[in-house]
Amino acid sequence: MTFSDAEKAAIVSIWGKISGNVSTLGGEALERLFLSFPQTKTYFSHFDLSHGSADLQRHGGKVLGALGEAAKHLDNLDGALDKISDLHAYNLRVDPGNFQLLSHCILVVLASHFPNEFDATVHAAWDKFIHAVSGVLTSKYR
Repeated sequence: MTFSDAEKAAIVSIWGKISGNVSTLGGEALERLFLSFPQTKTYFSHFDLSHGSADLQRHGGKVLGALGEAAKHLDNLDGALDKISDLHAYNLRVDPGNFQLLSHCILVVLASHFPNEFDATVHAAWDKFIHAVSGVLTSKYR
């Protein structure tokens, strides 16, 4: 998937706002995921899933950190996400449908925290970006 210069700028711009707060925003996205789609808790039975828990924030930080790394490599998402793709497909065996659910939750969190910046153009760019990341993460399931 290729990104236009405008899409790249939109992705990087919002990432700049997220980068200092990955644990909080990522934790909120995971909490939303687990509340909205309880079946996704299956993979996290060893986590404290209570509101604002350290486990949610730590893993949420990892999730958004991986997105941040991907945002640095928009022209080579496959290479940037290769190891995490292997981990999820071969070791963790996460249901690939969960990536779409989490993607939606991330978009909701971003829109709620950055309402002035997250206009339709930025939303479309981030939707395309997260969809591309999900595609890479699920590519090895085939």
